[in-house]
Amino acid sequence: MKKLEENKYWIWLNSLKTIGSIKKQKLLKKLKSPERIFYSNQEEIGDIKGIGKKSIKEIFDPILKERIEYEIKYMQENHIKFISIEDDEYPQKLKEIYDYPIGIYIKGNEKILKNHSIAIIGCRDYSEYGKKCAEYFSYNLAREGKIIISGLAKGIDSFAHWGAVKAKEKTIAVVGNGLDTVYPKENQKLIEEILKNDGAIISEYPVGVKPEKNNFPARNRIISGISEGVLVIEAKKKSGTLITVDFALEQGRDVYVVPGNINSINSTGTNDLIKQGATLVSNYKEIE
Repeated sequence: MKKLEENKYWIWLNSLKTIGSIKKQKLLKKLKSPERIFYSNQEEIGDIKGIGKKSIKEIFDPILKERIEYEIKYMQENHIKFISIEDDEYPQKLKEIYDYPIGIYIKGNEKILKNHSIAIIGCRDYSEYGKKCAEYFSYNLAREGKIIISGLAKGIDSFAHWGAVKAKEKTIAVVGNGLDTVYPKENQKLIEEILKNDGAIISEYPVGVKPEKNNFPARNRIISGISEGVLVIEAKKKSGTLITVDFALEQGRDVYVVPGNINSINSTGTNDLIKQGATLVSNYKEIE
């Protein structure tokens, strides 16, 4: 993996807030490298569709360019690594999605990003049934050698991570904030256990980015993007879980669903997915 200093211009480009993944791809397509973008002029940038005055102002902001040195220093001191789209460690599966991040920040074991994996997602407001299902599937799939992916959220996500931890196996948490922030705070111990078991915490967001509401739908495309398939355990009719399912379907991932109690609000989304053709599973051996 490249040292942080070698990825300086990638880290700078990735940190620009007013420019999303697609526009960053356009910039790279035209100017070929983040270093050329860093040292470019407004004439070179101005004719790129979608790059407006606000974005141009941010690209040429000298304070932001100077601040990158402090960001790299913080990352070095706190064992945060950066993987750009050009690095060998960047997962191939993620490269294949439409709006892939140009880079990801990571704490922990970058080697497992390319391993066979399954995402396990579901409600924050879980039931005891959902908790048991998440731990059962995660524990057993992890022991079979699959990397468990989830979003470190309260509820089903956390139990999915804990299932892998209890199996003393690897799991990857994809978060919607910078890696200098623990969210939710009660998952500090879980993060420590994930890293102790050679797992990883990853994000597309630079240090300093707080867990804002709008970050999580974008985060969800990465959860499905680095997975071979997605297992849904408890989802309401309208939920972030179903946003992840939509991404998974767009990305050509397999979608598995654990059926739920027809009288539970937590099962309305999952049972609808089954009606729409998702694969019903009741045993971990049914997941490839």
